[in-house]
Parts: sequence; structure tokens; C-alpha cells
Amino acid sequence: MKYLDEFRNPEIAKKILAELHQITTKEWVLMEVCGGQTHSIIKNGIDQVIPEKIQLVHGPGCPVCVTPLEMIDQALEIASQPDVIFCSFGDMLRVPGSEKDLFMVKSEGGDVRVVYSPLEAVKLARQHPEKEVVFFAVGFETTAPANAMAVHQAKREGLDNFSILVSHVTVPGAMKALLQSPENRVQGYLAAGHVCTVMGYWEYGPISEQYKIPIVVTGFEPIDILEGILETVKMLEAGEYGVRNKYARSVSYEGNKKSQELIQQVFAISDRKWRGIGELPESGYQLKPDYQEYDAALKFEVGDIHTQESDRCISGVVLQGLKRPNECPAFGKECTPETPLGATMVSSEGACAAYYRYSRFRN
Repeated sequence: MKYLDEFRNPEIAKKILAELHQITTKEWVLMEVCGGQTHSIIKNGIDQVIPEKIQLVHGPGCPVCVTPLEMIDQALEIASQPDVIFCSFGDMLRVPGSEKDLFMVKSEGGDVRVVYSPLEAVKLARQHPEKEVVFFAVGFETTAPANAMAVHQAKREGLDNFSILVSHVTVPGAMKALLQSPENRVQGYLAAGHVCTVMGYWEYGPISEQYKIPIVVTGFEPIDILEGILETVKMLEAGEYGVRNKYARSVSYEGNKKSQELIQQVFAISDRKWRGIGELPESGYQLKPDYQEYDAALKFEVGDIHTQESDRCISGVVLQGLKRPNECPAFGKECTPETPLGATMVSSEGACAAYYRYSRFRN
């Protein structure tokens, strides 16, 4: 199939790898920001065929993984209340809170439903005026437009029984925070192609300039990722920095302006907590004052719920690219997809789940 098979062509991959091996003279640490890219890298064994001097570390680009534990506990509290229909994407139902997960709340009688769009939750609010309908709004800039549209639509219809529990984070905020860390190892970024499809890559120029680091917008197929790695290493070997787009079939410099306008209408940039990492400045979204009536944390008064992370799970260091999943003593033992200690083993985009699923470093 066009736009699929051609980006999985082994002959093209061999040519890119040959060039990559030829030009690589120094050791480099690259980070793929997106969890989807992590899974593609591990599934296709890309990290095993590139030069040994190139180390790929896995970033915090898995929205489920970076949703803080206290936000999960807030969701559990809301979902447990009577007359509430709690809606979420499927991955979130298995993410462990302090004592349980949303599946357990459902088994105990809570009305927890899997939806495929926040607009489905708006429809439920329309159909069930006697219920409070809450949507768990988790994700990066890719899901923000749809969540903003849901709130906008609810306000336009005057639906006072709809709200969202907001746990939105942004890629540029995470990039800057990691580069500012004294423990930072990242020398080049592979930027997430789907985020850039929405937001463009105009935000990344100042980051590249400030930290003198190459950023390459990259897709998700094996050829996409190899081209992204090659372009990044070329820049590093030449002592160059800047932003390059290797996913032009989907990404433009400006991005989707209509989606950006909708995000800016409903959300404001805010500080956000990231699971296992802590609070990062200007790294997320919160509802603007005109839309705060749709803030579930305020409506259900759960904002004071704060929870301590487990010290048995090292997902925070994994998400910062400081360790690999297999360096966790619990990996594949106490922590498996059936008995996860943290979200990186639960989510379909989590690095720990990728290593486990494809038997990387697993006995």
C-alpha cells in the first residue's frame, strides 16, 4: 500500500543504515519523544542495527504514562460517585491508582465507559440530563483539539452536566525541562510527527537555538525513523543545530491553524505535574476562566487529592531517558502488563510495555 509499504522497504533501510554507519564517528545520545516511535523502534529492532555509538533513549511522549498518580486518584474518586458517567479512552482504565484502577471501580458498580471520542461523552450528557458526565481529558497536543471542541460544544448547547478532568501536557515544555536538567544526556531529538501535524514545528526553533541541539520531525514507520536518526546524526557530526522536517507528507511548518485556534480559545498554558518527573513549568493546559464551569476537578472538589508515588517504580527515570526499562529490578518480575507497578507498563505506548511485548531483555 502506498505510504505504508514504501516506508517499510528493507532495501531502502539498508541504504540508510549503510550511510549511517559510514558517517558516525562519535558517540551520540538521541531521544525519540513519542511512545509510538519507541514501540516502532523496539518492534523493528532499529536500536539493534544502528551503529553502537548511537544510543536511543525513550522520552516522556506517552500521555497515559505521564498522567500523575494523583490525577488517577482524582478520576477514581469522581468515577465512584453515584449519578456519574465517567468516560475515558481504554488505556486509562488499567492504569493503577494508589489502591485500585477504573476497571475495579466499574466492577464495584461505577458507571465507567470506554469512548473513542470526547464528543461521545457530550452525546451521553445530552442523552442523560439526570447524570453528571465526565470525560478524562488526557494527552498531548494531538488530543487537545477534540477535547477543546467537546467543551466548546457543551458550552454552546448549555450542557451543565458535562465536564472534563484535564491532564493535558505539551511536548515543548517537556523538551525544555529535560534539557535544563543537570542529568540531561540528550544531544538530539526526534520530534513526534503526529504532534507536529497539529502544532507544526514553529515552536521548536527557539528551543534548538537556545540549547544548540538538533530537532528532527520524524514519522513512525521504520524508514521514517531511520531517516530521522540519519538527519540528526548528520547535523551532530557537522556541529550543526536547527529544526528539520523529515515527515513532510503530514507535517507543515505552521501546522493545523484551525486546531491551534480552538486550543487557544478553550485552554491556557499552565504548569503541570508529570508522573514520576514532577511539576514542569508551562508544560500543560488548563481550562480558561470562561470555561472553568466544565472543570471536573473544581466541580467535584477533588483538587486537594495528592498522592505519593511508589518508590518501587522507576518510570520517572525511564521517561527522562536516564534508564532503560530493563534496568528496573521489577521489570518482567513484579511488574508485568498483568500486574503493572506503573503506567509505562500499562499503556500501549509505554516504553516498559514495548520492551516486555517484544521480549527485549526479558528472560
